[in-house]
Amino acid sequence: MKKYIMISNDIRNKILKGEYVANQRLPFEKDLCIQYDSSKMTIKKAVDILVTEGLIIKRRGSGTFVKDLNPEEIERVIMANQFRGTTALYPDKKVSSKILNFSIVQVPEHAAKKLNITSDNFVYDIRRVRYVNDKPVVIEEMYMPIDLIPGIKEKNIKESIYEYLENELHLKIQSAHRTVSVRKATEFEAEKLGLESGDPVAVAEQVGYLDTGNTFEFSISIHRYDEFSVEIVLTRD
Repeated sequence: MKKYIMISNDIRNKILKGEYVANQRLPFEKDLCIQYDSSKMTIKKAVDILVTEGLIIKRRGSGTFVKDLNPEEIERVIMANQFRGTTALYPDKKVSSKILNFSIVQVPEHAAKKLNITSDNFVYDIRRVRYVNDKPVVIEEMYMPIDLIPGIKEKNIKESIYEYLENELHLKIQSAHRTVSVRKATEFEAEKLGLESGDPVAVAEQVGYLDTGNTFEFSISIHRYDEFSVEIVLTRD
């Protein structure tokens, strides 16, 4: 991951977690250079990403400030942040993957229905365990249409698939439908996640959409119970 993206991810997460609050001035660029051991150009690129996202604003002569977002804007940012994946959510930690399966298959019936494609289409069948600082946190099973997302390689699966979609293919992830449930871990899941047999796991089933309206992903993620949380914004008319 490029360093300016890592820095923008870290600042974004701090804003969403409330470490930087509305109308608070961010540290000056020279201080951010020291904090992240980076050049002024790298910091500028990171800050510009957050300005474009509408998270922060620049005031000439005063500095850069966290924008006072309304609930709808906060919901939009939280949704977009979830699509950046594990790598983006832990920018200050080592994120790695163990590939359990990477193949191209004729789409299974249950995945075809979720992806809204016919059964004669082919998809990537991706299964991997994601680690944070060498600790297993989630097992991911993903199906993606090969005609919509060409060229996925093993290195993309070991790193960030979403980063490949956005930075290499220039696709824009728009939204998702996600269902979360809780159950006991199977023996296989417990082994891969370092849990005791029968420990609880969170199961997130997700269908993802591009801004074109195309369905690009059907995934099932099995999360450690102690490493999973869901951010939801509730509003009242």
